[in-house]
Amino acid sequence: MTFTLATWNINSVRLRAGLVERLLREEAPDILCLQETKSPVEKLPLEGFAALGWGHVVARGQKGYNGVAILSRLPIRDAGHIDFCGKGDARHVAAELEDGTVIHNCYVPAGGDEPDPAANPKFAHKLAFVAELRDRFRADRPARSILVGDLNIAPREDDVWNHRALLKIVSHTPVETEGLLAAQEAGGWVDVTRADIPEGRVYSWWSYRAPDWDAADKGRRLDHIWASPDIAAAAHSSRLLRPVRGWDQPSDHVPVLATFDL
Repeated sequence: MTFTLATWNINSVRLRAGLVERLLREEAPDILCLQETKSPVEKLPLEGFAALGWGHVVARGQKGYNGVAILSRLPIRDAGHIDFCGKGDARHVAAELEDGTVIHNCYVPAGGDEPDPAANPKFAHKLAFVAELRDRFRADRPARSILVGDLNIAPREDDVWNHRALLKIVSHTPVETEGLLAAQEAGGWVDVTRADIPEGRVYSWWSYRAPDWDAADKGRRLDHIWASPDIAAAAHSSRLLRPVRGWDQPSDHVPVLATFDL
């Protein structure tokens, strides 16, 4: 079975349902994982997606915050969710394909602005979330699994526009990058994007604060696709859709895609 998977922090799916429909029409990924849907599940605008052919859905949501959803043209079953840090946040959902492949869709906390867990509870939450990821992968090493989402960390020097300038900026501090890499190593996960694009600066997020995001190009790679080691070799054709950042009323993130031959 061959399928293309996309992950995208949509930053309000109800506000940007038209952009989701445009992506489905133009790129037609078989599976689309969305984060920060900011909607209860019962209020997700699913009718338009189903009319285009993406009628299989698993999701977790809450009003105004967080939220994750998996839209699929392929049959999927709800494989549950993890309540990371016991906060009741809608930050994870899993779906299983008919061949047994499990897709985990995650939304790691952004962490606020101050990279000090003692002074900033949001940053402490982020570090605890990533540590729980690591511990879960150590206890139950993933197999035939794909993990995607807005992990809100740019782990490599070439995942940001200026490594030295961002060492004290949340999303690229050493404690975050080391934590994410420890979680990746604990599960044996392969970073699919970097397996396909091993060198060079690659970004999936540009701040709304930049008056001209394209010219400034101060991006970060916060959105990721990982594969468990038993299926990582089946992944290929990774790409990040930079032009989507220039669509009308865009998310500050762009879709990341990869194809799997399983």
